[in-house]
Amino acid sequence: MLEFVNLYLVNGIVLGCVYALGAIGITMIFGILRFGHFAHGDMMTAGAYIALALVWASGMPVLWVLPAAMLLTAALGAGLHWAFYRPLDTGTGSTIVIVIASFGVALMLRSAVQLFFGVDITTYQRGFQTPIWIADTIRILPRHLWIIGLTIALVVALHLFLTRSRLGKAMRAMSDNRALARISGIGTMRVVLAAWAVGGALAAAGGVFLGIDTQLSTQMGWNLLLPMFAAAVLGGIGNPVGAALGALVVGVAEELVTFPWFGEPLLSPAYKSAVSFAILVALLVWRPTGLTRGRVF
Repeated sequence: MLEFVNLYLVNGIVLGCVYALGAIGITMIFGILRFGHFAHGDMMTAGAYIALALVWASGMPVLWVLPAAMLLTAALGAGLHWAFYRPLDTGTGSTIVIVIASFGVALMLRSAVQLFFGVDITTYQRGFQTPIWIADTIRILPRHLWIIGLTIALVVALHLFLTRSRLGKAMRAMSDNRALARISGIGTMRVVLAAWAVGGALAAAGGVFLGIDTQLSTQMGWNLLLPMFAAAVLGGIGNPVGAALGALVVGVAEELVTFPWFGEPLLSPAYKSAVSFAILVALLVWRPTGLTRGRVF
């Protein structure tokens, strides 16, 4: 039982936290702009490497420079929309061109990271951490506590922003009905840029948390794209809190299928990403609205 909790359940929750921060951005962009942003994983990579540059420049620990990295990646997200996606938005409701363009943006972001930082795997810091024992049963690393705690704080802060602030309410209104929001006098461009900024900031946090937990690679964000989309669909499109819950389900499920339930793992760890694909396909077939009954476009 201790092996199950310490080696699988805790790791699944940590992985789910990383997925959550990316899935929230995906579901917000999909809910407001009505297209799947396939460059979101590489935006996570860009945010993680922006934090690495700040660590190199300042010499401070990565968590200290995380707010600055989130602000810079938020500006990057807004800039991507202004430079690439806005000119392609014809207002006709057809988004296939923008979806294809997002693949091109993903390649551009990845290539830019490789150009400035190289293709070698790196880390924020070297060395081992001593695990912390909770109630003499749960063993958890300090970095995992930081990842879980900060993810909860960010999700709660986002929920309060969407439900209490004027801009957050405008974002929810535009997600429900873009045309009606425009008629009501809501500045749609301001809302769109805010969605990109929030998505970019959370993507940076997710990329940094993944880098803290494992290592930095220029492919790290791209490899997370399918699980994050699965989490967004599982939670219900347009529901950020639902996306976070869906991400926890996906993250824990990926780890639990590698547990030796009957003496042997159900799946080899090399194939656990297939769980995300299976969840995504099953939901699209049997419950496209997700667990929280999100919208279907």
